[in-house]
Amino acid sequence: MTNDKTAIHLGGTARRTKDVRLLHKLSLKFAEIPITDPGRFGPLVEEYSRLKDNLGLYYVCHGVREGDPNDMAALERDYFPKIVDILPLMNRLGMTLLTIHLWMDRRYIEEEVFAFKIDLLRRILERATDAGITVCIENLSETASDLKIPFDELPRLKMTLDLGHAQLLTTFNRSFAFIDQFPDRINHVHLHDNKGGHSYRDDLHLPPGEGIIDLKKIFEKLKKIGYTRTITLELTPQEIKKCLAYVKELIA
Repeated sequence: MTNDKTAIHLGGTARRTKDVRLLHKLSLKFAEIPITDPGRFGPLVEEYSRLKDNLGLYYVCHGVREGDPNDMAALERDYFPKIVDILPLMNRLGMTLLTIHLWMDRRYIEEEVFAFKIDLLRRILERATDAGITVCIENLSETASDLKIPFDELPRLKMTLDLGHAQLLTTFNRSFAFIDQFPDRINHVHLHDNKGGHSYRDDLHLPPGEGIIDLKKIFEKLKKIGYTRTITLELTPQEIKKCLAYVKELIA
């Protein structure tokens, strides 16, 4: 991944090679590729690599989902090996940023599991650092206090700030607290909108401006901390095209 560190780079989610081409047509800088099954994605690496070289954009990665967030045996048996298997695929594609889901909301995660996940993150970071990859934990329903403990214990752990997730299970978007408390940890941003709510079904992934999130104030906050990294529009290419002018106004 490359970033000139003077301007925000906009990208979009690419679930197939066709999406990468569409994002390039929109003049976006990068594509965020979800690798949910490393075994099935492996044979596609050469095609994605040729496309990247031909179009001149770069890739970041979204890792596998964790499954049952309180099942330590499954996390050890299934989740951790898949994360490890993703790292060489990322190296082959020049990816240096990995976003992971690992639910740390202490309202729902048992204390024993919480401690286990911190150790799991430590082991992931060791493998990723050896591969030259930055690991970003994505906020789901966590508060800033939930993430303070892993951030305190794991100096190399970074954050993907998901503005949509921060609007759920709350009356006030939690992005403001994350920005205030962890300005140096925010290494990537996921941008989409919703109408609030108290269920994963309310994670609507609407184009910015179609929900209730006060994106203008959030971007004012990001500007104050000097955020000039990457933002993924977690939408389809068609939805990105619809809202891209508005998004550029937000970050201008």
